[in-house]
Amino acid sequence: MNHQDTPQTEAGAFLRKLHERPHQPIGQWLRAPAHVHYEAFRMSDPPTQRPASRLEFQSLLERCKVPVETTQLRETFGYGVKESESGDRLILIWQAHTEYYNYQFWHVSAQMGGGVTFGPLTFQDYLCSLQPLGSVVCRLDVLLTTGLLPSRTDLRALLPGPVLYGSRILNEQTSIVTSFTPDTHGRERYWVGVGPSQGDPSRLKDIVDAIVRIETYYHLLLMQKPLFSAAIDQAYKFEQVHLKQREIITSHIAHADSQTLQRWLNTLTQDLLKTNRMAGKLHFELSASLPYDRIVHSTLALLAEKPLDSYRPTSDYVLSGITGVAEGYQQLLKRIDTLRGGFEGIITIIRTRIDLILEAQNLALLQSVDKTTKSQVLLQHTVEGLSVIVIAYYLAGLCGYVFKGFQEMGWLKNANLASAIFVPIAIGLAFAVTTFSKKYLHKKLEGEQPPHSEEKRKGQQDNDS
Repeated sequence: MNHQDTPQTEAGAFLRKLHERPHQPIGQWLRAPAHVHYEAFRMSDPPTQRPASRLEFQSLLERCKVPVETTQLRETFGYGVKESESGDRLILIWQAHTEYYNYQFWHVSAQMGGGVTFGPLTFQDYLCSLQPLGSVVCRLDVLLTTGLLPSRTDLRALLPGPVLYGSRILNEQTSIVTSFTPDTHGRERYWVGVGPSQGDPSRLKDIVDAIVRIETYYHLLLMQKPLFSAAIDQAYKFEQVHLKQREIITSHIAHADSQTLQRWLNTLTQDLLKTNRMAGKLHFELSASLPYDRIVHSTLALLAEKPLDSYRPTSDYVLSGITGVAEGYQQLLKRIDTLRGGFEGIITIIRTRIDLILEAQNLALLQSVDKTTKSQVLLQHTVEGLSVIVIAYYLAGLCGYVFKGFQEMGWLKNANLASAIFVPIAIGLAFAVTTFSKKYLHKKLEGEQPPHSEEKRKGQQDNDS
């Protein structure tokens, strides 16, 4: 029974985690006016720095003396809420993503008509000291106000930069104005007017989240431009070198020797390694550009932006900065992949040419060995014939002495005649001795091979077992 309940319990926990929205309780603490600071940092080593940023946020909660009962800390998300005696609220929010992590610091004023302005947060005894674990992506200073939007002249005095951008978003009451220019603290300022009626307080979090999402991914896209520009020049140099190499190799490969081919192969291999190294770095840095571009566009679409009198639309600035950037990154990656494929193709052709040369050399060597073997066979037959003659000569000579002895003893009448008659017999005996010796040696050699074969057979049986 327990074995059946365990998978269902794990599945239920997974579904609860899948549908859980830990940031939703924050909405009950929000209201306008509010002053928000946002900071995002791009991690160079996410597996190590992501848990480190969590520890940093936990330490920040302790330094700010945020009550435990209004604190929530998850693996990649956490917040804490502190309320002062005057009714002001300090809300600290931390969230870690795949490539970056961010903070949102909210000062929610108890004064319905004001009490917040751009610059440092004015919450009582608030002191934020952070040690960034990566490079700064962006910093924002956002004011959420009620009532009517200030005049253009008043906003011009509050927002630095030559051009003001503004739009109505979500509904006719909500407006945003910004200049996309950092102030003296390095923060881009946003004035957000939510109108006289706040409606759902959680809507304030949605507005801020949309703004910071656009800004974060906008900057993440543009942060890679220096790397992109340098890679474009490097890719151009590689392409020019590859074109020259390919032209030289194509025109000379038919009559190039093995040393020349080896030199080309070494050079191309080095170029291929450099290209692979550059391709790996670019894929790591630029592969997420398309999703980031889609996030910016989809967030702008969700805001349902409408024109605001006497202001340029905020989307004009954002889209003018990122239009074509992600596609340019992807085209560069394709160029690098094409270049890498070109190097690999030329290397394959050279290796094939080297293999053909080696095969030709091996064939010539085999032909030479075959000729040598045939010469050795002919020489062996010649030696065997001469050995038969030599043996017959010595047999006939020895028997000649025997026949002369028999003649002296009176057993033979003519020793010379007997020696002449014995010559063919000596040749036959010599041939028989040679033939018998060859057969005996072959049998002896064949008799020495079976033990090795038996050992090999036993070894195979042991391996099979």
